[in-house]
Amino acid sequence: MAFLWKHPKSKYYIARFFDLAGKRRNRSTQSTNRKEAQRIAEAYEVAAKKRRTARQVRDVILELHKEICGEDLPSVSFVSFVESWLNRKAPEVSAATLSFYKNTAMKFASYLGTRATLEMTELTADDVLGFRNLEAKTLAPKTVNHDLKCLRMLFSAARRDKVISEDPSEFVSATKKLQTKIRRPFSVPELQAALAVADAEWQSMIRFGLYTGQRLGDLAMLTWQNVDLINGQIRLITRKTGKVLILPIAEPLMAFLMSLPSVDNPETPVHPRAFATVERQGKSGNLSNQFADILAAAGLRQKKTHRKTTLDGVGRGIGSGTGGLSFHCLRHTAVTLMKEAGIPEAVVMELVGHDSEQMS
Repeated sequence: MAFLWKHPKSKYYIARFFDLAGKRRNRSTQSTNRKEAQRIAEAYEVAAKKRRTARQVRDVILELHKEICGEDLPSVSFVSFVESWLNRKAPEVSAATLSFYKNTAMKFASYLGTRATLEMTELTADDVLGFRNLEAKTLAPKTVNHDLKCLRMLFSAARRDKVISEDPSEFVSATKKLQTKIRRPFSVPELQAALAVADAEWQSMIRFGLYTGQRLGDLAMLTWQNVDLINGQIRLITRKTGKVLILPIAEPLMAFLMSLPSVDNPETPVHPRAFATVERQGKSGNLSNQFADILAAAGLRQKKTHRKTTLDGVGRGIGSGTGGLSFHCLRHTAVTLMKEAGIPEAVVMELVGHDSEQMS
């Protein structure tokens, strides 16, 4: 006989029952009422113990949903729901975040193959688990878990919209983080080596990164309107957190800026090529790869292919970003220099836009 169980992280009862082959199955009842959940569990078991096609089993679930919720479960495919979900998220998130959502959804759709055109209700926890495990073979745990988090958001929205009655990603656990990316500050000789091989625009980007401690994407999107040479300040709104920052221009950076040709239009980008890249792609990943090539040319990092890792293992693979130097290390360098200069922790956090002492 079917029986009930409740996961500590869920308010709904889980139906546990046996199928025709005697294998135990678990399925959410989507009910918080024990009596109602028991009836649903028994209906699941009846359906499972008969030789039914997938369509017939789904019909049982649809009938239960209508009986419980008083309305039909809409018929929506995974690909069509993703399209509507992305359109809904577009005005709510940054371009980079939206690009990440789209990329994750496309990877999952690719994994599903032709099943991506089937109704959302036919996707199971095994689909999400299989996708997670396949990614874990070639990608870093952090990347896998980010993709899993995105899928959870997507399926949660589908359940909220009553497109599905249960979330197939709900109890799929994150992968264990086997290694942590270690970032360290640049040394002076390393900075000199990078500047020696960089072109004029990248030399400027490196200086801005060192003397402001800001992220690559934010520096790429700077225009001369953000740079107040009279008052010695840089004003910007961070793309990641939306914080408004007013940064004093350090003397070496001011000397560098004063050596540059003047511009007539304040909306002119400080770094035109980098600005165009982020404007076009909505993210700074390509710029990170360019900087990695500069570090490789300076002998500070091993040169690696910049092709994205696919599910069959082609591309950068696990741990390509772990350890070593990156543009973000300039942010750590700035923090280190400020602290060594005796600047209070709270002031350092405010200048670089950190939310906590632990992050700083």
